Amino acid sequence: MRFDLVDLRLFLHVAEAQSITYGAERANLALPSASERIRGMEDTLGTPLLIRNRRGVSLSPAGQCLVDHARVIIQQVERMRGDLGSFARGLSGSVRLLSNTAALSEHLPRILATFLSANPTLNLDIEECESVDIARALAAGTADVGIASAAALSDGIEQFPFREDALVLLLPRGDPLSRKRKLRLADVVDRAFVGLPLDSALQRHLSGHASRLGALLKIRARVNDFDAVGRMVEAGAGIGIVPAASAARCRRGMNIACVALDEPWAVRQLVICVRERAALPIGAQRLVEHLRQEARI
Repeated sequence: MRFDLVDLRLFLHVAEAQSITYGAERANLALPSASERIRGMEDTLGTPLLIRNRRGVSLSPAGQCLVDHARVIIQQVERMRGDLGSFARGLSGSVRLLSNTAALSEHLPRILATFLSANPTLNLDIEECESVDIARALAAGTADVGIASAAALSDGIEQFPFREDALVLLLPRGDPLSRKRKLRLADVVDRAFVGLPLDSALQRHLSGHASRLGALLKIRARVNDFDAVGRMVEAGAGIGIVPAASAARCRRGMNIACVALDEPWAVRQLVICVRERAALPIGAQRLVEHLRQEARI
């Protein structure tokens, strides 16, 4: 049985994405090459690893067994590289960090900049994801560290407090609803919205809650950041939902109003999360400690 690390990493990506196509993209492999590798693994074992269907793939019992072993192997290899690299040329390597939209936009830029300054031989691979996807990636061993909502994490994920994150409504000043202290999503779901790009984790999160109300958010304009949301709201293009920290910054220079979003999902405890801190490479352990030092609730 000869599986190399590329095979194992590819299979973990496929298992996480539940798709050979998306797994191949995450592994930076062409689809034909990825498919051939997986078929070769199945031929070597003499049993299917994936159950293929029109929606994608799922794991066979043998595939689940392989995933469990592959996670351990990849983690050990990364830990070995980190440990040996620290002897050879100082701490070096890359740490994969996944974060939700609010933390990545508002809290992490300065924190990560100081971390990189203090660790010049370390690189960060940062990706924006929804909290539930961060939990899956950590469990699958395809990410080192996450910043996510505590409510989306399972008991098997180690968590450390980071920030409280509240979502609020932005409205043009003078809007009849701007005088309210609190509003439910149902109160405004029929209004025109200024939103973030379709692939934004926060935008997917909000669209999901709107769909639970049987509604589809009416996005009149999509912009790339929270400041742009504020400017478009000020200009009367629609209303927006942004983190409270972003709203406070926008209010200082824009003619807009903020109203609390009265939903249980609108106030989230953001946490630093890892699958197993002791098993992380040295670089990832350093990042966790740096984030914990910068944590504020």
